[in-house]
Amino acid sequence: MIFRRRPKPISLSSLAELEPMMDGDRPILLDFFQVNCRSCKIMDGIVNELAEEYEGGAHIVKVDVGKVPGAAQTFKIRSTPTFVLLGRSQKKSKKKRQQSGDGSAAKMTPRWRTSGLVPKDQMQRVLESNGAVRAAG
Repeated sequence: MIFRRRPKPISLSSLAELEPMMDGDRPILLDFFQVNCRSCKIMDGIVNELAEEYEGGAHIVKVDVGKVPGAAQTFKIRSTPTFVLLGRSQKKSKKKRQQSGDGSAAKMTPRWRTSGLVPKDQMQRVLESNGAVRAAG
């Protein structure tokens, strides 16, 4: 095949769509944006590149705060663009595992957060330090 379709970030229409992603092991990078935001448009290209580079190794998700009910309130978004990385704690403690009883994985929690223009290499470091794997190719 000569042309391959480029992977794109996942666009949420509701916060409920995050639930299945949170059950997995891959980190989730949330990009909270607004359509009329100049900085958001600049970051859009970087987010699209990350979605392509980390296809299958991380979830790259775009959240339009004007269209996804409750997103801004739930994640306490005060300005756009805001980026939140959800991941699992890398620490493994026998005590915590025994307390949960079922041996289930740790809960997905916010691991990193920033607003404004962010260099791509910084976002790559944060993704990889939280378990993201670049796609081969």
